[in-house]
Amino acid sequence: WRKLYLAHHWPVTVCKMSANDCQDPPEYWTIHGLWPGKAEDCNRTWHFNVTEIKDLLSDMRRYWPDVLHSSLNRTQFWKHEWEKHGTCAAALQILNSQKKYFGKTLELYQRVDLNSYLLKAGIKPGSTYYKMTAIKEALTSCYGVTPKIQCLPPEEGEKAQTIGQIEFCFTKDLELRNCTEPTGGSERMQAGLQLGTGELSVCNDTLPTYYPSQVQ
Repeated sequence: WRKLYLAHHWPVTVCKMSANDCQDPPEYWTIHGLWPGKAEDCNRTWHFNVTEIKDLLSDMRRYWPDVLHSSLNRTQFWKHEWEKHGTCAAALQILNSQKKYFGKTLELYQRVDLNSYLLKAGIKPGSTYYKMTAIKEALTSCYGVTPKIQCLPPEEGEKAQTIGQIEFCFTKDLELRNCTEPTGGSERMQAGLQLGTGELSVCNDTLPTYYPSQVQ
């Protein structure tokens, strides 16, 4: 693989996608995961062990919560992310332990600081619709790279898509890079959110975009 995706998801949209026990989703972008470009369960024998990240737990609960299952002691989500993606990312020395993988992801999340930049650009949750091109332009001018933005397509009778996930791409040296591949690139695109319905897909530039402030 050639790049890492740092995926942020919007908890309100995640809850909208699933009839799970979502309670009071955080009103800020949280971490979905750090994903190598091509990866599935790289080392099935390397099991998740929460004691290795015990000094990260307060940050993990805050910035990387299991949005769908709100009880604080749930580690299932982190276990899934480690076993599916972390064991692959561990090919890089800088990510080659659970402590490094989760710790470095938290660092990248703070460095990208997506919540602050969206607010600075005047893009905030509410009932107004945004143009997807305006969101993209704001992010690209702020970060100097093109992120990948995923939405829930409009439901029947709706005209707007709902923003759900924003992914930033990094080189193996953890420098920001564009997410777009030159055409013909062989990397399989990351599947959408695999959390309940798997319905997220790359946003449509021409549809109005809803950035919901609470679960409807």
